[in-house]
Amino acid sequence: MTAPLPAPATRDWRDWGVHLLILVAALAVYWPVLHGAALWDDDGHITKPELRTLDGLRRIWTEPGAAQQYYPVLHTAFWLEHKLWGDATLGYHVVNVCFHAGSAMLLVGLLRRLRVGGAELAGLLFALHPVAVESVAWITEQKNTLSVLLALAAASVWLGSEGAQGRPDRWWRSARYGIATALYVLAVLAKTMVAPLPAVLLVILWWRQGRLDWRRDVRALVPWFVLGATAGLFTAWMEYAVIGAQGTAYALTFFQRLLLASRALGFYAAKVIWPGTLMFFYPRWEVPVEAMGWWPWLLGGLGLGAVLAWQARRHRGPLAGLLVYGCLLFPALGFFNVYPFRFSYVADHFQYPALAAAAACLAAAWSWVGKRLPAAAWLAVAAGVLVSAGVQTWRQSGTYVDNETLWRTTTGRNPASWMARNGLGQAILDAGRPGESVAHFEAALVLLPGMPQPENNLALALAAAGREGEAVAHYRRALALDPDYADGQSNLGALLARTGDPVAGVEYLARAAALLPQDQRVRYNLALALRAAGRAADAERALRETLRLDPNHAEAWNALGYALDRGGRGNDALPCFAAALRIRPDFANARTNLGVALLGLRRWSEAGAAFAEVLRMTPDDVGVRYNLGLALLQSGRPQEAVAQWRRVLEIRPGFAEARAALDRALAPPAADVK
Repeated sequence: MTAPLPAPATRDWRDWGVHLLILVAALAVYWPVLHGAALWDDDGHITKPELRTLDGLRRIWTEPGAAQQYYPVLHTAFWLEHKLWGDATLGYHVVNVCFHAGSAMLLVGLLRRLRVGGAELAGLLFALHPVAVESVAWITEQKNTLSVLLALAAASVWLGSEGAQGRPDRWWRSARYGIATALYVLAVLAKTMVAPLPAVLLVILWWRQGRLDWRRDVRALVPWFVLGATAGLFTAWMEYAVIGAQGTAYALTFFQRLLLASRALGFYAAKVIWPGTLMFFYPRWEVPVEAMGWWPWLLGGLGLGAVLAWQARRHRGPLAGLLVYGCLLFPALGFFNVYPFRFSYVADHFQYPALAAAAACLAAAWSWVGKRLPAAAWLAVAAGVLVSAGVQTWRQSGTYVDNETLWRTTTGRNPASWMARNGLGQAILDAGRPGESVAHFEAALVLLPGMPQPENNLALALAAAGREGEAVAHYRRALALDPDYADGQSNLGALLARTGDPVAGVEYLARAAALLPQDQRVRYNLALALRAAGRAADAERALRETLRLDPNHAEAWNALGYALDRGGRGNDALPCFAAALRIRPDFANARTNLGVALLGLRRWSEAGAAFAEVLRMTPDDVGVRYNLGLALLQSGRPQEAVAQWRRVLEIRPGFAEARAALDRALAPPAADVK
C-alpha cells in the first residue's frame, strides 16, 4: 500500500454545508428533468419483464446478454429500483441526480485529502457542469453516475488517511485494501469505462512522491489492472459480437485511430472549457477523409505533453492532471469499437468520468491564480462561472424531458444526423401522429440510404397512417437489405396478418421468433397471426410462451382468455381475464370479454356488473350496452334491460339486434290457446 497521507483538517459544519450546497444545487439545475419521460433506449435498461423475478436477478449476473449489456451491478440497481417504483421515471431521475451529487461530494473529500487547492470549487463545478447533463438526465446513463460514484469511493479508500497515530497495523491495511478492491470491482461491473482507475492512482502516487515503488505502490494494484483489462476486453467483445459494433462503419487503421484519438481528446477538452453547443448526437466525422487534416491535434497534444513533462522537474501537477484526464478518456478515444460510434465518435457521456479530473484541474488552476488576485475578485469570477454553468445545465436538462423535445433539439443543432431524424420520427409516431412522422423517416433515408432501420420505421409510420401497401414495400426493402433483420420480419408479419394474409404473416413472424427467442412482443404477434390463420392450438401455445417470457403481458392474458372462451372453456378463461385486469384495471376490452364469458356461463349478475364497469369508462359503447341489457333481462330486471336497448338505439338507430330485443321485450304476451 501507499505511504499514509496526512490527516485533513478537522471536519466541521462547513464541510456538511458544502455537501448540502452540492446536493441542493444539483437538484435545482436538474429540476426540469426530474419528471421527464423515458428516453430512446431507457426501456432497454430499465429492468425487462422477464428479469423482474429473483431468477431474473440470477440471470443478470450469470447470463451475459440477458440485459442490454453485461453490467450486473448497474442492472441489479435497476432491478431494486423497479421493485420500489416500477416504471415511474421520477425515482430513476432522483437516484441519478443523487449519485451525481454524491460523486461531487466524494471528489471534494478526495481533493481535500490530497491537498489539492480549490476542492470545494471542483466539486461544485463537477456537479453543475453542463457536459454532465447527458449522463445525469438520461436514465440509461445511470451506468455512468453509479460507476463513477463507486470508483471515487474506491480511490478515496485507497488513498485515505490511516489516521493521526502513524502507520496502521497490518489488519487495517488489509481491510482497507479489501474494501477498496471490492469497490473497484463493483465500479467496473457497473460500467467498464472506469477500468483505468488503477493507472490514475499510480499517476496520483507519482505526483505525490515523485517516483513509484514497485513493492509499495505498484504490486498491490496489479490485480486491479488485470481485472480492469479483462472487463474492458470482455465489454469490447460484447460490443462486437452481441451489440453489433462491427462492419465497414468501424473499419479504421491504427494510424487513423491514433489521429481520431487526438482529435477526440481536443474536442472533449474544448467542451469542458467552453461547453457551447451540446448535442445528444454530434456530427459523425468521416475519419478516412478528415484524419490527415488532424495532424495539428496530434502534434499539439504531443507538444503539450512534452512541455509539461519538461516542467514536471519542478511542478508535476499539470502533467499529472493531463495524464489522469487522458487515462479516464482512453476507453472512449476510438481504440476500441463501441456501438455508438455508428452515429458519432464523440458523446458527452463518454467523458463523464474524466469530467471529475477536468473539474479538479480547473479548480486547482483557479486556486493558484487566486493567490495572486484580490479575494473578492477571485470569488466573484468563481461564482460567475458556477452560476453560468448552472444556468446552462438547467436549460440543457430541459431538453431531456421527453423524446420529442430531445430529438427536435438534436435535429435543430445537427440537421445532418440521420439518427436524430429517425428518433424524431419515432417520437412523433409514438405520440399518435403517423402522418407527420413519415416526413422525418423519409429524411432519415435520404441522409443514410441503404439501412434497414429507417426503412422499417418508415413502414411503421405508413401502416399507422393507413397506407398499408406502401408499408409492405418498405418492409420488403428493409429485409432485402438485411434478411436477418428481426424487427422487419416481425412488423411485416404482423401487418400481413392484420390485412388479410395471416398465412404469410405467420411465416415472417416465425422467422422473427427464431431470431428473437426471448422477445415477448414477437411471440404475441405470432399468436395473433396463428389465430387469424385458424390455428387455434398453435396460437394458444404461442400465447402461453408469451406469458412465460412476460407474466405481466395484459394483452396476452386477454387474448388467451378470449381464445379459451371461444373454444368452449369459459371457466378456464375467467382467470386469464382476471390476470389482465389485475395488471391493467382500466383494460376495457378485457373486462368486456370477461362479461361475455360470464354470459356464456349464465352468471348473469356478474356479467352485468362487468358490463356496467365498462360503460363507466366508455358510455357510448353500444355492443357493451346491448350485452348489459341481455344480462339485466336474464337477471329478472326487464325494465332496466329495455332502458339499455333504447339508449343503444338512440346512439345507433340501425342496431338490428337491439331493435329485435326491444321488440321482443315490449311485445304483449301471446294469448293462451284453448
